[in-house]
Amino acid sequence: MEKPVTYIPGSSARGWLVASAGTGINLALGVLYTWSLFKGAIEQQFGWNGDQLNDPYALCCLVFAFTMILAGRCQDLWGPRLTATLGGLLVGIGLVLISTTRSYLLWLVGFGILVGAGIGFGYASATPPALKWFPAQRTGLIAGLVVSGFGLAPVYLAPLSQWLLNRFGVQQSMLMLGLGFVGMVCCLAQLLVNPPASSASLASASVSREAARVNVADGNTPPREMLRQVRFWWLWLIYCIGAGAGLMVIGSISGMAKKSMGDWAFLAVAVLAVGNAGGRILAGGVSDRIGRRQTLTLVLGLQALLMFVAIPVTGWPGVPGVWVVVVAALMGANYGANLALFPSFCKDLWGLRHFGTNYGLLFTAWGVGGLLLPRLQQTLTSYSGGSYTSAFVTAGALLIGAALLTLRWPSTANPEPR
Repeated sequence: MEKPVTYIPGSSARGWLVASAGTGINLALGVLYTWSLFKGAIEQQFGWNGDQLNDPYALCCLVFAFTMILAGRCQDLWGPRLTATLGGLLVGIGLVLISTTRSYLLWLVGFGILVGAGIGFGYASATPPALKWFPAQRTGLIAGLVVSGFGLAPVYLAPLSQWLLNRFGVQQSMLMLGLGFVGMVCCLAQLLVNPPASSASLASASVSREAARVNVADGNTPPREMLRQVRFWWLWLIYCIGAGAGLMVIGSISGMAKKSMGDWAFLAVAVLAVGNAGGRILAGGVSDRIGRRQTLTLVLGLQALLMFVAIPVTGWPGVPGVWVVVVAALMGANYGANLALFPSFCKDLWGLRHFGTNYGLLFTAWGVGGLLLPRLQQTLTSYSGGSYTSAFVTAGALLIGAALLTLRWPSTANPEPR
């Protein structure tokens, strides 16, 4: 168990340092988003094609999501510093491994399993310590700030990866990224500390007062009890749809934008990343003011509307590229909002003592949604001769259903989020 640190309780400066370190770790862990940039070079240099080009990335996403359960448990038991350090080492080892080989199997192990597990350990340990440093009325804002790093990562990783590819090739680029991220994550991990035990009573009092004000949980629900609650599975399903619809667009936005933007399609990808990060911060802050459920309902409803708006914007000839950029930014913002709102839901409803494990279990919805909806989109697009219309209509309908589920919160004896 991590020992408490010795400094003045309630230091806002130390809390912001911890939150900044978590954001920085997520900026490094955004290496996940570099895969689309490396696919073309891998195809040329390794001769891979078809599913071989997508399998390491798909496996990485799945391992990331389900490793969050184990990583969250480690964070709860041993603290964020050790857990994040382990994450940085796993990401580095995975990238160094694939820098030495062209073997498809070893790339599955290196990128799919080791990098995926490393991202899970790092991501799981970035948010909990930051939330513990701030009062409950800032839960959404702090969660949004910390996870915004992951969404913003493509803004710097895209040009950096492209420069490395052009200068050094695929394998040397992976080696350099691996060594760089080991240093970055492991150093920032040393700044991740929980508040000292001496301030626990003050923090508990703050949470209890805020719980009374916003009608959230003041207890610390263990994972087994959480899994028995209907509202956990209710939230899980909503998260699966909201995240999966966003990942469906993120994975295909470049191809969608090329129809109207040509070689400038990369701008839509960059703007979507900025929207992704901004949406996390904005939604988190708004939810602190008007409530989680109300914010999530607005996010899902707007996300559904954007799916239908995207049909003419991405499919009709002659549509100005600026509209593609605007839609991409808004879609990114709505997807990113999910990543701020659901950890806030988790803390509100089930407390902080088992937050790492509990959110790890809830986060599996992200992995399942990211596996199912992008695959569904590929199938529908293939059957419709390259048109995205049927995929957008399907995603829009699912999002409307998720918004209705958010409105009809299951009746339980436990408090619901406001």
